[in-house]
Amino acid sequence: MNMAGPLGVLGGGAWGTALAQVLADGGSDVLLWARNGDVVEAINVRRENAVYLPGQRLSSRIRATQEPGDLAGAAALLVVTPSQSMRAVLSHFAPQGQSLILCSKGIEASSHLLMHEVAREAMPGSPVAVLSGPTFAHEVAAGLPTAVTLAAEEEALARLLADVIARPTFRPYVSDDVVGAEIGGAVKNVLAIACGVVEGAGLGQNARAALIARGFAEMTRFGLARGARPETLAGLSGLGDLVLTCSSTSSRNFTLGQELGRGQKASDLLANRHTVAEGAFTAPVLLEAARAQNIDMPVTEAVCALLSGAAEVDEVVASLLARPLRAE
Repeated sequence: MNMAGPLGVLGGGAWGTALAQVLADGGSDVLLWARNGDVVEAINVRRENAVYLPGQRLSSRIRATQEPGDLAGAAALLVVTPSQSMRAVLSHFAPQGQSLILCSKGIEASSHLLMHEVAREAMPGSPVAVLSGPTFAHEVAAGLPTAVTLAAEEEALARLLADVIARPTFRPYVSDDVVGAEIGGAVKNVLAIACGVVEGAGLGQNARAALIARGFAEMTRFGLARGARPETLAGLSGLGDLVLTCSSTSSRNFTLGQELGRGQKASDLLANRHTVAEGAFTAPVLLEAARAQNIDMPVTEAVCALLSGAAEVDEVVASLLARPLRAE
């Protein structure tokens, strides 16, 4: 596999820009594709993505473009698009056989497919890996220590790509459990909304700790049913990412839940955001998939009720507390 040439990043949001910065800081030339012409111009002219990652000076090794054809010679493509638009974005890139490193976390609404399954349908000739783990974009871009899971069904591919993207402060741990890495990243976004609700409603730290633990049980039930391994779900891409996003206002999903907990309507909150809280789109898809396999996911169900406006915070909390007593 030829890994010569620049590295490509598909997506000009905060996470895509942060990954581009990490790669460039390590000495790689990076081509970053973005839809937004203002973002492209700002990166190329002012060396800053003021829309999505303000205040971070970007390396001169990063070149932004709106032209998919410019990435035809990239050695590998890091796909950092919103999960529900990944299929459409990949359709703009003629298959060149480049390895794809999927950095989006979600489940496709129309098909219930995980992102690696979507990518294989959209670009069948490309080897696929998944990057997931506890990562806030601004910390990664600033060079703060970060560890992630890099999963590919062929371990040799995972190791090769890990060597390509590893940096002194950005450490990938290799896995062959692609399903486990993806499910952890998708489910934790939904659970982070729930933890934000706890914070916004003033329910206390005890409640949040309990919710993280019971949410992890939901993640594990769903993951095992889909073929994930327990050790992956208990690792960086599962429990690690869950703890991070359920504990900080730097998480878009947590802050969305926080506002819901304070009584704001989901429709108003989502309409006024220019960044994506993936959990809001993943929650109903996750619940549908869980019900299809008879998997009990009460926290996910509660989040869906809040997002749809079917229930208020007090009703959801009362419903969860009224569940039958049983063994843990």
